[in-house]
Amino acid sequence: MSAPVLFDLPGPKARARIRIGTAVGVLLVLALVAFVLVRLNGNGQLDPARWAILFDPNSGVPQALGEALVRTLQVAAVAMVAATVLGVLLAVGRLSDHRWVRIPVTTVIEFFRAIPLLVVIFALYFVLPAFGPDLSAFAALGLGLTLYNMAVLAEIFRAGILSVDKGQREAAFALGMRKSQVMTLVLLPQATRRMLPVLIAQIVVLLKDTSLGFIIGYFELLRQARSLVEFLNFNFGNIYTLQIYVGAGLVYILINVLISQVAKLVEKRTRSSAKAAGATAPALPTAPINTGNNSGL
Repeated sequence: MSAPVLFDLPGPKARARIRIGTAVGVLLVLALVAFVLVRLNGNGQLDPARWAILFDPNSGVPQALGEALVRTLQVAAVAMVAATVLGVLLAVGRLSDHRWVRIPVTTVIEFFRAIPLLVVIFALYFVLPAFGPDLSAFAALGLGLTLYNMAVLAEIFRAGILSVDKGQREAAFALGMRKSQVMTLVLLPQATRRMLPVLIAQIVVLLKDTSLGFIIGYFELLRQARSLVEFLNFNFGNIYTLQIYVGAGLVYILINVLISQVAKLVEKRTRSSAKAAGATAPALPTAPINTGNNSGL
């Protein structure tokens, strides 16, 4: 077994120190969690009656959070699809051999990567109407997420395409494929499989970025949670703030975990399909080997 390049393998004393440090770290984390729980219990925040509001249909809280979740998923889904399609087109354009295509596409990608997403959303909703179209909060948020994430996804796809071995491209051209066929049938499928973890990570970021819709009054999940906290605090006092925000946070965590699990399933299926395709590839015919001299027969 070869040793790592950047550091030496730890010896017995070093491994003992690592185990001790790990144990101390775990104990400190558990002590911190216990301290927080004790303080919350002392303030009555762990009272089951307070947490019941998240599941009580008479309070209207689960219905409001459910509707906000639907609005969040709607704008995220639209932005995901549009950003992915545009990202692929921009990646292909940036790899073009024609400068009149490559330079404008590169300018667009770098421009939207450089501008903060919050500024893009703000400009689409408050500045753009002065020059023409008046966008709704849904359209402004969806378009802002699309413009920003298409630039990021374009670079992800470009890196994935460039990571494919050049020999496959040359072999495809040698078979008589056109450039569009090489890109769509050879390079993009392999690039997508290779960059799938990064793509899923960017989708998770996009989903969380929907919370920036608060700046234009779009009632996504986090904005709805804040509105519920303000309403409940006004009517009942500051007793449900923690519960509402924790409930919204758990919904975000659940959705992101589901997306990650779906990504793992897709990656597993694509790998198994690739292995099956390689295993069932037809063998090349071979000529029989003549080891004897049959001229006298």
